[in-house]
Amino acid sequence: MSEHRTFHMIEAVAGRLEGAPREVRRWSDEFKAQAVTESMEPGASVSAVARRIGIDPSQLFTWRRNARLKAEAVVDTARGETSTADIMIGDAVIRVNVGLDEPHLVRLIRAVRSA
Repeated sequence: MSEHRTFHMIEAVAGRLEGAPREVRRWSDEFKAQAVTESMEPGASVSAVARRIGIDPSQLFTWRRNARLKAEAVVDTARGETSTADIMIGDAVIRVNVGLDEPHLVRLIRAVRSA
């Protein structure tokens, strides 16, 4: 007599279970700017900085990307207008041309933080 086995496929979907508590952390703009600045230091490891301050490296990469996007150029050549971005660090506001390159942005953030 042959043995017949039936296998059932179960689809597993990773994600939050309904009703599970959801923890949402809010980091200050100053904290984010400090982490981004530190992670941009020559020889710095984004993953090492993230682990040291207790966040996931992907979060720090997101903060870096957001800082860079705020500093990228969005120039409307037809009108000759350049967009600006305001970067808030504590009580200070830095208004920069969106086309400012990353090294200059890092220097500005450092200057404001040390003032």
